[in-house]
This record gives sequence, structure tokens and C-alpha cells, in this order.
Amino acid sequence: IRSGVLGNLCPLPYAESKPRRYKCGLPMPCPDKHFAFRIVSGAANVIGPKFCMDDRVLMSSVKNNVGRGLNIALVNGVTGELMDAKFFDMWAGDTGINELLKFLRPVYEGTLVFVASYDDPATKMNDEARKLFNELGSKAINVLSFRDSWVFVGAKGIENKSPFEQHIKNDKSTNKYEGWPEAVQIEGCIPHKD
Repeated sequence: IRSGVLGNLCPLPYAESKPRRYKCGLPMPCPDKHFAFRIVSGAANVIGPKFCMDDRVLMSSVKNNVGRGLNIALVNGVTGELMDAKFFDMWAGDTGINELLKFLRPVYEGTLVFVASYDDPATKMNDEARKLFNELGSKAINVLSFRDSWVFVGAKGIENKSPFEQHIKNDKSTNKYEGWPEAVQIEGCIPHKD
């Protein structure tokens, strides 16, 4: 650095060129004793859903553990550990709905239930399954239908309806893709269960 007509020149500090990234790509960090999460539904029948929790991908097409219908991850609400992750075909036959019921019935209090639709979440949906999701805190489950886009995080033992739910109806006049609405996503911070 030379001194001259302008005096002593000093390099200026420069701003970071990219914004700071928090867990699961959230715009802000979660408070202590909270899990960061982001869930994106599938897009039409082409792009599978993705579940992220505390920067760990729980389910995705890359992990090859998602499929047509309802994609569900069960997470321990105290530790944040993935307990199980499966998908249930809600279009063909009765196997999907029967397996879904077997999967959800034994869910115990304090378990976080992450759900994302892919292609069709509801053709084989029945009253018992709707009741189970309702008990987990879902509001949209009562109107969920053919090819709707839906993401939801609930918990066994929740006292009120979950604040973590998005739903877009399949409507030919507003669908983004031919025959399907756009993908939906939710993100946020979930308090650890004590």
C-alpha cells in the first residue's frame, strides 16, 4: 500500500457474497431445544418429496425411500432420531391403506409424524386413517382428496391442531402441472418434547 495524493490506502472489508445458511436451509436459526425442519411435497408424479430435520435428510428421491402416495417419517420428539420412514401407495389396491393403518396405530405420545404427499395421497383414504391423522393435529385431512398436494407435521398427544400444515387442492383451473397442483412446503422449528 502506497501513500500519495489520497493518503494511506487501506483495503475495505467486503461483505459475504452469499447469505448465511441455517439448518435445513431455514432463513434464521432455531432457538435452543428446537428441531429445525423443512418438508417439500412431491411435484406431480415426477419429483419426489424431501424431508429435512436438523440438517439430516430423512426421506428423498436421492435416498431412494420415497414413493407414490403418502410418505411418512416417525421421529423421536425428545432425541430427534429417525424411528422409521415409509411410503404408502394410496392409489392402487388396498395394501397401501392397510399398511398405513398398521404403521400409524401404534404411534405413541411424543412421536413427531412428518407427512408429504406424492402424486395421489387420498384415493384409498378411509375414515379410520383420517381419524388417526386428525388425532395427530391435521386439519386438512378431512378434505384431502385425489392428487392434492399436502405436507404436515403432527404429534401423538397434541392438544390443538398443528401449526405445521399446508394443503393445495387439485383443481384443473389452478393446477400448475397438467393434472396436479404445485408442490407445497413447510419449514420451521419444533420444540423438543420433555
